[in-house]
Amino acid sequence: MKEGKPSATAEANAAFRAADSLRAEEERVCYDPFARDFLGTKFSIILKSKLLTKIALWYAERIVPGAPYSVVARTRYIDDYLEACIDDGIEQLVILGAGYDSRAYRFDKLKGKVRVFEVDHPDTQRAKIEKVKKIFGSLPDDVVYVPIDLDKRRLNEGLFKSGYDKDLKTRFICERTTQYLRVEAVDETLAFVSNDSGEDSSIIFDYAFQSALDGTLRHDEAKKWRATFEQRGEPPTFGIEETSVEEFLLKRGFCRVKNVSMESLGSVYFTGVSQGRKVTRLGGIVHATVDTQEQT
Repeated sequence: MKEGKPSATAEANAAFRAADSLRAEEERVCYDPFARDFLGTKFSIILKSKLLTKIALWYAERIVPGAPYSVVARTRYIDDYLEACIDDGIEQLVILGAGYDSRAYRFDKLKGKVRVFEVDHPDTQRAKIEKVKKIFGSLPDDVVYVPIDLDKRRLNEGLFKSGYDKDLKTRFICERTTQYLRVEAVDETLAFVSNDSGEDSSIIFDYAFQSALDGTLRHDEAKKWRATFEQRGEPPTFGIEETSVEEFLLKRGFCRVKNVSMESLGSVYFTGVSQGRKVTRLGGIVHATVDTQEQT
């Protein structure tokens, strides 16, 4: 991301969620009623017109095939996962690289029961805080904003000072973030989750395939994806091969690993009236539980 400015990718993702949320209930896959409120003037104007929205989605598909609906499918999958986690009795939620994530505000089951920590780059977080104040009139009491550039600082440098309790059952959400971090930063973040969270804590994150980053995945979709994010000043830097994810996480103190490709999510969510929407073939989503035996 460009120094001194909020993440362009965070706003683009919010725009895709907002566009899907405007669809009729039987047509939409994800529902984020606050996504539109986080957008700047350009996206806000586009979303006021069905025709402009349709053209914008078509154009986004041309730039990075599958990107708009991959965001929608990813949001839905993580939402479903969080819903199950809340029902399972989590005590803390940490959203890493929060961007314009609105789960702390739209999941009523969290309010008054689960403390939420939003960790993000200071430039993006400042912009988000101002928007949250405009939406709600003030900042929510049960959301803690932790300004950390994960690529330069470790989680423990700010999270503990913000009231994070390492003994509580915690869920970590890391959406559209790992691919922009250094390998060392990913390892440091996973080490914190593994070593500094309570029993039965877990993490969910999406990731890019290493082959999409290094060019060995030779198709236009991968080339366009790399070029687009390099233009935005947010070049992808980290990836894992799909077949290596389980081994990668087992070595880092996790167990009960579940991995799904974006393609497989497309076949689950985009059926019926939503059939035909394309998703990217460049990555997946994985969630895993902290291995308590490894902690001891």
